[in-house]
Amino acid sequence: MPRLVEVPGYVRFWTASAVSAFGSQVTGLALQILTAVTLSASATEVGIVNAARWVPYLLFGLVAGVLVDRWRRKPMMVATDLGRAVLLGVIPVLYALDRLSIPALCMFVFAFGVLSLLFEAANQSYVPQLVPKELLNAGYARVQQAGAVAGSTGPLIAGVLIKIMGAPLAVLVDALTYLMSGLLLASVKAPDPVPDRGARRSLGSELREGVTWVYRHRTLASIALTSHAMLLFNSMVSTVFVVFALYGLKIGAFGLGVTYACASVGVLLGGALSGRLARRLDVGATLVAFRLLAAIGWLPLVLAVRGPWALACVSLAFFLVSLAIGIESPVEMSYRQAVTPDRLRGRMNATIRSMNWGMVAVGAPLGGVLADQVSYRFALWIGLFGAVVQALALAVSPTRGARSADELDPTTADLTQHGAEAAAGEGKD
Repeated sequence: MPRLVEVPGYVRFWTASAVSAFGSQVTGLALQILTAVTLSASATEVGIVNAARWVPYLLFGLVAGVLVDRWRRKPMMVATDLGRAVLLGVIPVLYALDRLSIPALCMFVFAFGVLSLLFEAANQSYVPQLVPKELLNAGYARVQQAGAVAGSTGPLIAGVLIKIMGAPLAVLVDALTYLMSGLLLASVKAPDPVPDRGARRSLGSELREGVTWVYRHRTLASIALTSHAMLLFNSMVSTVFVVFALYGLKIGAFGLGVTYACASVGVLLGGALSGRLARRLDVGATLVAFRLLAAIGWLPLVLAVRGPWALACVSLAFFLVSLAIGIESPVEMSYRQAVTPDRLRGRMNATIRSMNWGMVAVGAPLGGVLADQVSYRFALWIGLFGAVVQALALAVSPTRGARSADELDPTTADLTQHGAEAAAGEGKD
């Protein structure tokens, strides 16, 4: 079996992902501070800005999947990376001109979300073209680990940059990383065939086929639906956490950086353990066990009180949740790709991801409203309770019996595909 470093183009692809992930960690913290502190936003306004980032997934996610299956994936990734670099570069310019406001920030974050939607759908669907099937789990895990390594240092460096330069200028760092990522991806020499134009049908037909594939599939359906619920409740917690940590626990911007760094260490460790645990427990048991850990892992945050242990409590919560996600996510991702035909991967990935992140557009402002109208802690408890419920729902679903993609009957995907297409019925034309 070849090693990942021997796969043509993978090292540059991985490097591009690592560079971009580092910049994203900087901007993730910088935008939070920019919104909550520089622009003096309330919890509700913080939620609205977060929601603007993910609304495109609700509005355009399904269409993006069709486009990814119709177009070559590498040019789409390069173009969207360069576009995101330009958008982020404008934010500090607006701030310098005293034209940056919550509505203006929402507009730029929305446009950034549209480009990210297209990039991520293409990126996830490109990996199976780049990496052999037997290396898929490792391929996704290494990319996730790259993000975790960047994340373990990114928030701390972001805290320093914000202190020295201010949050608006710190966003420029991410703009440069997207530029570097785009140039690296452009240099990747790997297969990226032009999809068969003769197989195209109407936009609506192809869209319905992708949705039907996901939500009629025996195991993908429960994976997708519980993922949507998990993102809804996790976004409530993560949105409320920012204002709770700054104003309730008083851990400051540096404390936020430490917390996010601990989360990244959790993802890094989880990615290292992911393949080993999946082989020992198999797919279904791995997904169920670590979805449950990702839910109850929020408990130290919900119970945290102001004082010397506040930072330790929130850091532990983010570490546990991120560890569980670091283990579960590559297993889920590689399983999804393995059971889906290549011609449907763009639509499958975009369908699940668009609804996942679309839930953030709902959960972020909902968490902010609950925090403002009731209390921070009430909103956090609702988020934790909902996360536990979705994990238990996955535990009693057909997904609990999902097997490793390597052990699947090679005819299974085709039979399931035919069933999905039959269910789509007149969707073909």
